[in-house]
Amino acid sequence: MHNRTAIPAIASIITAAFMGSVIVTPLYPLYQDKFGFSEITLTLIYAVYVVGNVLALLVFGQISDQIGRKRVTFPALAMAAMSALVFLFAHDTAWLFAGRLIIGLVVGVLSGTGTAWLAERYGAQRQSTATVAAATANLIGIAVGPLLGGLLAQYAPAPLKLPFLVYLGLLALVALATARAPDAEVRSVAAWRELRVRPRIGVPRDRMRAFAAPAVTGFVSFALGGLYFALIPTVVIRDLHETNVAVAGLIVFELGTISALVVVLARGLRPAVAMTAGLALLLPAVALVVIAQAAHSMPVLLLATAFAGVAMALGYRGSLQVVNQIAPAERRAEVVSTYLIACFVGNALPVIGVGVLTTATDPLIASAVFAAVVAVLSIAALAWYRRESRAAEASPDRPRRTVGAH
Repeated sequence: MHNRTAIPAIASIITAAFMGSVIVTPLYPLYQDKFGFSEITLTLIYAVYVVGNVLALLVFGQISDQIGRKRVTFPALAMAAMSALVFLFAHDTAWLFAGRLIIGLVVGVLSGTGTAWLAERYGAQRQSTATVAAATANLIGIAVGPLLGGLLAQYAPAPLKLPFLVYLGLLALVALATARAPDAEVRSVAAWRELRVRPRIGVPRDRMRAFAAPAVTGFVSFALGGLYFALIPTVVIRDLHETNVAVAGLIVFELGTISALVVVLARGLRPAVAMTAGLALLLPAVALVVIAQAAHSMPVLLLATAFAGVAMALGYRGSLQVVNQIAPAERRAEVVSTYLIACFVGNALPVIGVGVLTTATDPLIASAVFAAVVAVLSIAALAWYRRESRAAEASPDRPRRTVGAH
């Protein structure tokens, strides 16, 4: 199979995984009405997905390197179908927790496997293109999933069933396309009992200072994404008085689409420039989200989403590339895994905090506290990164790559 057909097939794996993680986003208010759970429970349902991400990263991250991409991809696609079936037949809140945990495992497995598979198909000379392709596939899934879920829930019958039936059909198409893609020749074990699944995380002591800024950037970028994927549908209904669930899906679609476009259009930016620009743009993004809630303004929320999409794309892409630069080649997997854990924690922990504060105080106060925390962390990361950059410039013995200057 030539790359012109293999690469889209492999990219569709990543798209399908992330689509499954967010197709439920505009449906959360419907589930709240049906099962009667609180804002805290909603954030916990969202956050349990991150538990699946981290488990996959720690336990299953190395498996496809040992047994081949396809032997990991097809079971993971089957698990994605299982997650959809759990949501399809959900009878109470416990089913939602189970569905989110399963799709979290799927995303953790397929994002790593698909990214590595794309890198192999592009070849050693086109790794930056492979990175852009993987990130774009990720963001397309994030954009299309909520749009599809929202439109079907609002304008088609069976709003809590049809989105998952359609998703099951899409998974079948992805599996058929993947079956024709050539596997990588990476198998290093002859039997399942020989698999190495020990977690590999950590940062070399001499790289910790340089690692801090991109790790915080990943944390705050994913925190903003978590706010949109978990709570923006509730904000749209409660604060903007818009009961059409397709609108929430369209807002998240805007976020993912803008992020995907920025990843492609700004691929020539140096990693350091992309990361610092993403940090700077997070400030107006979170401020505008709070203003939109206070003013009950859809136009302001749309503007906030545009800023958020650009900030997330630049912050994530830039910080990941900076981490790749500072990581020693022999420990790159460990350092990148540690960075991704920071991202996953950022995706869950602040959102849980917003849920707790919303229940204890006022939704607007909770959002203002969230915005303030993101702003403080962003400014701190910017200041720390510039300090490290100046120190690297002043010290000829200090490797420039330690601060991702190139």
